Amino acid sequence: MARVSTYLNFQGQAEEAFTFYAGTFGTEITVLTRFSDMPAMGPGTLPAEEQGLVLHAELPIVAGHVLMATDMLGSMGQETRVGNNTTLCLDVDSREAADRLYDALSDGGSEGSPMADMPWGAYWGVVLDRYGIRWMVNCTPPA
Repeated sequence: MARVSTYLNFQGQAEEAFTFYAGTFGTEITVLTRFSDMPAMGPGTLPAEEQGLVLHAELPIVAGHVLMATDMLGSMGQETRVGNNTTLCLDVDSREAADRLYDALSDGGSEGSPMADMPWGAYWGVVLDRYGIRWMVNCTPPA
């Protein structure tokens, strides 16, 4: 099912922020995956202090809108700043739709991760468009 969500990046405070937001909106965190829950991606492993950080969280807020979040990893040179702290996440129903949207949003854009198959089973990419807005495009095959 296609949907649009808001994806928030934190510098180690994702779980704390989502606990606060859950209380604020009177809802519950529906997904909380830590970096330690995933197999190692690439060379080496994460430092012990980053393994318990949030890889992915989801929290329904109002009118069916879902906030999602991750903690950025200092060991990988990631740093939260204005411009990369909020992303619009487009979940689409097909790889073709994902490619079309990613290609269109990339035109004149920068700072992207190209569409690729991810270890968590999704076809995923992210781009900063020509207006400085970050877009994440995601297609997860039906279970």
